[in-house]
Amino acid sequence: MLHAWHLPVAPFVKQNGDQLVITLWLTGNALPTRVTLRTEIDNEETSVPMRRVRLSPQPGVTAWRGAISLASGQARRRYSFKLLWQDRQQWFAPQGLCAFPPARLEQFALDYPDDGPQWVADQVFYQIFPDRFARSCHYHVAQEAYYHHAAGRDIVLREWDEPLTGEAGGSTFYGGTLDGISEKLPYLRRLGVTTLYLNPVFVAPSVHKYDTEDYRHVDPRFGGDEALLRLRHNTRRLGMKLVLDGVFNHSGDSHAWFDRHNRGTSGACHNPGSAWRTWYSFNEDGTARDWLGYPSLPKLDYQSPTLVDEMYQGEESVVRHWLKAPWQMDGWRLDVVHMLGEAGGARNNLRHVAGITRAAKETQPQAYVVGEHFGDARQWLQADAEDAAMNYRGFTFPLWAFLASSDISMDPQRIDAQTCMAWMDNYRAGLSHQQQLRMFNQLDSHDTPRFKTVLGRDVARLPLAVVWLFSWPGVPCIYYGDEVGLDGANDPFCRKPFPWNNADQDAGLLALYQRMTRLRKRSRALRYGGCQVIYAQEDVVVFLRLYQQEHLLIAINRGDACEVVLPPTPLLNVKMWHGKEGKGTLQGDVLSLPGISATVWQGN
Repeated sequence: MLHAWHLPVAPFVKQNGDQLVITLWLTGNALPTRVTLRTEIDNEETSVPMRRVRLSPQPGVTAWRGAISLASGQARRRYSFKLLWQDRQQWFAPQGLCAFPPARLEQFALDYPDDGPQWVADQVFYQIFPDRFARSCHYHVAQEAYYHHAAGRDIVLREWDEPLTGEAGGSTFYGGTLDGISEKLPYLRRLGVTTLYLNPVFVAPSVHKYDTEDYRHVDPRFGGDEALLRLRHNTRRLGMKLVLDGVFNHSGDSHAWFDRHNRGTSGACHNPGSAWRTWYSFNEDGTARDWLGYPSLPKLDYQSPTLVDEMYQGEESVVRHWLKAPWQMDGWRLDVVHMLGEAGGARNNLRHVAGITRAAKETQPQAYVVGEHFGDARQWLQADAEDAAMNYRGFTFPLWAFLASSDISMDPQRIDAQTCMAWMDNYRAGLSHQQQLRMFNQLDSHDTPRFKTVLGRDVARLPLAVVWLFSWPGVPCIYYGDEVGLDGANDPFCRKPFPWNNADQDAGLLALYQRMTRLRKRSRALRYGGCQVIYAQEDVVVFLRLYQQEHLLIAINRGDACEVVLPPTPLLNVKMWHGKEGKGTLQGDVLSLPGISATVWQGN
């Protein structure tokens, strides 16, 4: 039986001058007589002969080597392997051996040169919903209570320890501030966090701030512009990055551009002659087109050249403004960016998303632009319209299905290990290696139930998910409070105040998060390595992260205690394995795994 191995990292890929040297490993009884490297030059398929390497890298392994020229062609180098016998052929690509040529976007892909933000793969992100993370020790209500038109009621002000209810979810304030975040930076550093992603901070009437009223100022309830400057200064002093949430698909109906509530700004809602009228789309009856039936969120219409200049293209646009001094933010998370476009819909979406990213890069070349996509984001990523996406489809959803038997709609979805790994591998096969490393991985977010709650009776599996989060290709993001066991169903319950009382925290879970952040910081394989699934059957997933001479082996067992015999693979040929997390044992090719466990070994 034939087996093939290749990962788009060293030792399988090495740059030698203006060439990329590619190596394929093969074992089996009936080895091919010829191997060619299928690559492309400016989208044209090209075959490069590979030569058999005389010295075997390991006993029983045959190596073939070829080279891709870096002197010409596009930066994204796609390739696969064609294996030839006298009377037949096979192909090898990220999803394994197959009898026919793999699709162009399902081949190995490397970016040489890589002009993406180089800092991202090294980070541990932390998502903060500002009103619910921390009050400043100097907390005071920045403004009086007011009438929240979208909710049809006055806002509600609560004490930090008051329980959250389902009433007035978008109108309930607990008083978290940006200065509160600044004061908790030492806690976040101890946790191992290196980058903050903040839900919207700009002026808006709701607690979630996705109904923007002013894109150029920070909401007074969060401390105003001065508080964001202080936070920016404090994060930079500690070597931490800061990413903002950009809500560019729609504004709030209280924005001066729209002015539904007649504040006297000549907004577009009631004034056909308004200077901002073309910035929105209107139906024949004069009503504005909104986002998903929410009248308080009128859609922005990017048919308007002046709106394009205001939001991203102009030198003083919103996108550029916050990336410039004195703010110098490190990037944007783009809210529902797949829906942004023209004429009340998503027409010409890719053009505008790419325009946002281009403006960000022109202003701050190392800016990180990550899109929110609950669906398949590969269309945007393959077009380089974004650096990365929130990896719901490629990480969160398969993990939920495997560990919690649930999909995003909370409908039952029980899958086995083989299905889970096929799902994850299929998704990342469409991305370059560098894109995979920058994907934004989360167990949950402000838009989903907390994963602890999704698990229900299977809550003992929560540590398995934490280990997985820090081990799978991509950058891990902790949703505030997950690390201390905060629970909660769908909005608003997934947005509870952070439990700062130690008695309300899960100290064991917090310690696990701290150990995993330390392990990731020390491991280049976890940050930069290729990923190979070694075993996936029933309740057990085993995968390898490899970078140069460093190997990390991760075993996830959602079921009872068991023994697993790993299939023979030269990727596991290391002198000694050292346990780094968990209580599983590894003797030769036999894993002994405790029930409901996650174990990590490191080998060199």
